Amino acid sequence: MRLDKWLWAARFYKTRSLAQQAIAARRVKLGDARVKASHLVKPSDSVAIRIGDFEWQVVVKALSDKRGPAEQARKLYEESEASRAERARRQDLRRWGAEPASELKGRPTKRDRRRIDDFTSPSDES
Repeated sequence: MRLDKWLWAARFYKTRSLAQQAIAARRVKLGDARVKASHLVKPSDSVAIRIGDFEWQVVVKALSDKRGPAEQARKLYEESEASRAERARRQDLRRWGAEPASELKGRPTKRDRRRIDDFTSPSDES
């Protein structure tokens, strides 16, 4: 079975074209090697998948041509414990470590600019 088709059936990507783009961008590796989307996958193959900040290290358990429900998709692979622990750690860091300036949008307003100028300019008091 083709790698892109398996990634789609295992619900790592919404469409096969997204899976193909990820493989072309070297975000998917088969056994620590770069492969093409048409590469054939078989059970017991090791696949590393990086989506955003998260990375999955999975072993192919079964093959499927069709995209089914999430419960069925989870039976197609087995994730390593190290991978699962690392993803959980990154999720906690992301949840608790929000960037302070993430709420700021766009340029400062006139009021904000004046407050910045007051804060950064040397005081004239003698």
